Amino acid sequence: MSPARSHLGAALFLAAASARSVTTQVAARRGLSAWPVPQEPSMEYQDAVRMLNTLQTNASYLEQAKRQRGDPQTQLEAMELYLARSGLQVEDLDRLNIIHVTGTKGKGSTCAFTECILRSYGLKTGFFSSPHLVQVRERIRINGQPISPDLFTKYFWRLYQRLEETKDGSCVSMPPYFRFLTLMAFHVFLQEKVDLAVVEVGIGGAYDCTNIIRKPVVCGVSSLGIDHTSLLGDTVEKIAWQKGGIFKQGVPAFTVLQPEGPLAVLRDRAQQISCPLYLCPPLEALEEGGLPLTLGLEGEHQRSNAALALQLAHCWLQWQNHHDAGELKASRPGLLWQLPLAPVFQPTSHMRLGLRNTEWLGRTQVLRRGPLTWYLDGAHTPSSVQACVRWFRQALQSRERQSSGTEVRVLLFNTTGDRDSAVLLKLLQPCQFDYAVFCPNLTEVSSTGNADQQNFTVTLDQVLLRCLEHQQHWNYLDEEQASPALWSAPSPELAGPASLLLAPHPPHSSTSSLVFSCISHALQWISQGRDPVFQPPSSPKSLLTHPVACSGASVLHEAAAVHVLVTGSLHLVGGVLKLLEPALSQ
Repeated sequence: MSPARSHLGAALFLAAASARSVTTQVAARRGLSAWPVPQEPSMEYQDAVRMLNTLQTNASYLEQAKRQRGDPQTQLEAMELYLARSGLQVEDLDRLNIIHVTGTKGKGSTCAFTECILRSYGLKTGFFSSPHLVQVRERIRINGQPISPDLFTKYFWRLYQRLEETKDGSCVSMPPYFRFLTLMAFHVFLQEKVDLAVVEVGIGGAYDCTNIIRKPVVCGVSSLGIDHTSLLGDTVEKIAWQKGGIFKQGVPAFTVLQPEGPLAVLRDRAQQISCPLYLCPPLEALEEGGLPLTLGLEGEHQRSNAALALQLAHCWLQWQNHHDAGELKASRPGLLWQLPLAPVFQPTSHMRLGLRNTEWLGRTQVLRRGPLTWYLDGAHTPSSVQACVRWFRQALQSRERQSSGTEVRVLLFNTTGDRDSAVLLKLLQPCQFDYAVFCPNLTEVSSTGNADQQNFTVTLDQVLLRCLEHQQHWNYLDEEQASPALWSAPSPELAGPASLLLAPHPPHSSTSSLVFSCISHALQWISQGRDPVFQPPSSPKSLLTHPVACSGASVLHEAAAVHVLVTGSLHLVGGVLKLLEPALSQ
């Protein structure tokens, strides 16, 4: 075993007792798969979510998907079979007037802009997205709001019972977690009679279960980058091929300016499928001669997402022959990269209102609370983290600086899956943090009381080890920046078996780094009781048993302003929001 792994293992021992306890609880909760299905859909929301969580088979599902990459039809046929067993046919989805959106970064924000624009016209909107931040019902929205717990519970049990009743010896009774929610969203939108549905792709496009949609009104592709490489491919061109899989014959599609390679792939995919693909002009082109457009989401990168959303909404309204779809400003668009430019039009008052009122939690979101300012962004790819850094630094430059006293910058970070945390952390270094804090995507060490936050696809041991690896990457980068001669494995001194702090930082580091066992403990240390909303019952003394935590607590407590960037994982951002905004759990 390498020295680094040995240090990680030693540090991990500090949380061994709680890890064994929670792992045992997780194993016990897996027994829910044998839970009898109720005869009436009258159980509580949390009961429905716990049953849904028994379908969390992402790891095995992704492995199966990788094996079937050469035959997407196999996966789509399986999804169509689930749809038929649920009581629907693919043709039924045509009635939803779907806007189908994929991309690597910004597809959720694009969907949020699009939905809000069309809702501002008085249309009844459906919106299916992933992942959720606080409660799973956030994934299925009507008129911009998550469906109610009662509605979620009713439709969950209806679908669950229907799939149980239609199973036979040749098929698995229940689809995996994401497929189940996709089916459920279709049923909700049809039963609730929405005018349109904005559907965000889960992963990729060609192989994604949302791709059983055969006749969307319009498709969109947001910015492309590297993500989910084990499933989608290790180059942006391979990923572009996957994303272009949502194109449909004769259905208009729009994309933002991409690097030449992936843009050429999208163009070729569109030509093969006979899909008219258009390149969105920048937002500035739609603003010329008129008032600047105000966006409800912060960050310069959101302008690209808003430009795509405007084209999607404009195309949908034109398809509906809506009288107020926006007056064209350029009727004969030119070509760029052998793609026709989307039309330049004058945004309507409804469009302006929709852009201004768009809310999308956890994406370039700012919470100002007394001396603490929380900057929340679920960036988890190199390109999205770069955009996050630009937004964070601009936000710091534009703030009103305190007249006196110190200002402290804190990074709260985690990442999951096959993402390279060393690359992401290196991109975050220019922010010059005073403290780097790492923790798993768990609000508490045990999540038994909150089904929405449960994740059965990983163990506590695994997520804690990953956090310690994040810390090690940060420390190496920090030491290298301070002095290349200091590059060496850290030798942490253990803080004692009762400590909630898992590992200290090496002595030569200019940024103090800490690892906590859950989000709640990390926030307790960062906030020092100074956040007017987040007030835990008591701060465990063991949070301060290590010198770095103790000295840092004093610095944080006395600082005139504390700026906290939370990034690397939407699940981490969701856990932080759950604690900082308790109303989101109600």
